[in-house]
Amino acid sequence: MTAGPAASRRRCSPAAFWRGRLGSWRTRRLLEAHLLVLFLLTAVASTALFLSSRQVQHGAEALASREAPAVQGLAASRLAALRAQEEVDYLVERNLIGVVGSGEAYRSQLSAADQGLSRIADRTDQDLGTVKGLLATYSDSLALGTSLYRDQPLMRELRLREAESLLTRDTVGVAPRLKVLQRTQLEHAEATATMGWWQRAGWWITELALAAVALTLLSALFVLRDRCGRDWNPYLLVAFVLTVLLAVVPLMTAYSTQDDLAGALADLRLLTEESWRSGPPDEAQRKVTEMSEEVRLRLADGAWAEPVHRGALVGSLLAVVLPALGLGLRLDEDYWRRR
Repeated sequence: MTAGPAASRRRCSPAAFWRGRLGSWRTRRLLEAHLLVLFLLTAVASTALFLSSRQVQHGAEALASREAPAVQGLAASRLAALRAQEEVDYLVERNLIGVVGSGEAYRSQLSAADQGLSRIADRTDQDLGTVKGLLATYSDSLALGTSLYRDQPLMRELRLREAESLLTRDTVGVAPRLKVLQRTQLEHAEATATMGWWQRAGWWITELALAAVALTLLSALFVLRDRCGRDWNPYLLVAFVLTVLLAVVPLMTAYSTQDDLAGALADLRLLTEESWRSGPPDEAQRKVTEMSEEVRLRLADGAWAEPVHRGALVGSLLAVVLPALGLGLRLDEDYWRRR
């Protein structure tokens, strides 16, 4: 007759019996330790990855939707106001004031300057009220000089000089104030799009945590194969591949986005310097328009990073769930149900 399981256990020596029980206990504890470590590491890695990639994406979105248009709008408004003054000087020089239709050019430039400031009012935290008020006063003085007093040379000259002073007076004129606003807005754009030390620290934490996750997953796979006699766990294998992808793809995307932002910032600096350069305002307007389009296209090229960010979020959640499933199911089947 064949001995049953009970008889087989009775024939085992007590030492062999307890070694088997102790080995099983150690294996279970080792797998439970892997499960706990993996859960903690994936939670840290996923949180750090989400926050780091989201910060990069937020900087790109803020630069494209707020900061860059504000810098461009301030430059365009300042040049439009200067162009209006140039048109008025041309009318005075040619003695065309009072001629029907002669003031349309400067009025269109003033309208462009005012509309430009209105468009960027909700894209900047700076107070544009003072500049808009000065621009309105400047426009009124030009209107008085070119229309109401066009037949009174002394009053006309007084109003036109007053208008020019409102536009160009050091520190308090429209053009100097807009120049200060441009400089401040450019600093805001640089602060928004530049990766700071704490953002870099976030990426270091992400990469180190993902590296630790990958090593722990390999360790868990070998424990299951060597101590439990199991084939490679598919959940842990998929989690390992996903961890490698999360360590590489979002980081490459972040640095590619940062390169685009750095290029856009360089273009904004050149645009700002061009708007400050002495010379004909019409030429500066043309160059600023061309540079603005280059900035827009450069920032539009980085739109592909948003799907990568969403994919990283989904991958981060899977990186937490898959190891828990792989080890949890195995522990439940081999050990927990036997308690």
